[in-house]
Amino acid sequence: MKTLFEEIKASIKNNYNQDRSFWRPVLPWGGVFTIKAGRKAVSCTPLYVEIRLKNTCTIDGFLMLLYVILNENENFPRELSLHFGREFIDCFLYLMDTYSFTTVKLLWIWDKMEKQQYKSEVHKASLIIDLFGNEHDNFTKNLENLMSTIQESYCSNWRCPTRVQEDQQRTININPPQEIPHGNLIRLAVDELFCSKIELCEERGCGGLREFSQRVFCHGAPPFVVLNMQHWKSEDLAYVPYYLDLSDHKYLLEGATLFNKEEHHYSAAFQIDGHWMHYDGLRNVNLILLNKPPEFLLLSSLVYIRATEK
Repeated sequence: MKTLFEEIKASIKNNYNQDRSFWRPVLPWGGVFTIKAGRKAVSCTPLYVEIRLKNTCTIDGFLMLLYVILNENENFPRELSLHFGREFIDCFLYLMDTYSFTTVKLLWIWDKMEKQQYKSEVHKASLIIDLFGNEHDNFTKNLENLMSTIQESYCSNWRCPTRVQEDQQRTININPPQEIPHGNLIRLAVDELFCSKIELCEERGCGGLREFSQRVFCHGAPPFVVLNMQHWKSEDLAYVPYYLDLSDHKYLLEGATLFNKEEHHYSAAFQIDGHWMHYDGLRNVNLILLNKPPEFLLLSSLVYIRATEK
C-alpha cells in the first residue's frame, strides 16, 4: 500500500497538463469526528457524540508541510521525535497515510496545543472546537524548543549595569528593516538576527559598545525552521531566497504559508522534487500542481529544511 506521500509523488510524475490536481481532497477544512460511546453509556442505546472542528486553516497548512518534511529525509522522523515524541511522530504519519485527516488534527490539538489556545463549546450532542485566530499562535509556538535560539552580548563599559546579557527566543521572528537597503531584504533581516555585530549599548547613560555573539540554536540545528513573516509588506517580498545560512548551517526553501486578509484564510505551498504544489483545505480541489513557483505576496511564513551534509 502506497503512502500519501508516494501517491502525491506519483501524481506529479504522471501529471497531464489538463489535470494538475491531486485525485482526492487532502486535509480538508474543518472536520467531524464521531464517537460511539457503547451500550454502557445509556442503557442499551448506543450514544453517538460528534466533535466538530471549525476554522482549521490555522493548523492545516503547517500540518501538510510537516508531513512533507518528515518524508523528505529519512533521518528527520528520528530527529523530530526528540522534540515531539516518537509516539506522536509515528501516529501522525500513520493517520496521514490512512487519510484520517480529522483525527490527525485532533492529535495536534490535544497533544500540542494548550486549551486556552482555542475555543470550545458543547452544542446539543456535539463538541465544537474553533481554531479561528493566528497560525503562529496555533502551530509555530507549539513546536516545543525546536527552534529555540540564544545570543549573548557583552558591553565594553565595565560599569554597565547589564554588562552581560542573554537573548533567548523560542520562535524566529524576522522583522523587516526600518530602512530599505539594497540587496535581498529577507537575507539581510535574517543576518541581522543571527550574525555577530557591535552596536552602541542602549543602557541609559552607559555609552559603551555592546558586542553581540552569533545567535545559535539551543538544541542543535533543527531539521526545519519557520520564519514568521507576518509583519512584512508585499512590496518588500519581491525576492524570496531559496537558501539561507543559519548558525553555520545551510537551509533550503521547502514551502510557505500564505494569508488572505480579505477571507482571513491560510493556505500553503510546498515543493516536492523541485515541483511546486499549492494546498488550500477550503477548496474542493485542494492540492494542485503549479506551473511555476508561487508568488509570495501574501506571505505569512517561510519554511526551510536543513540541507543534507555531504
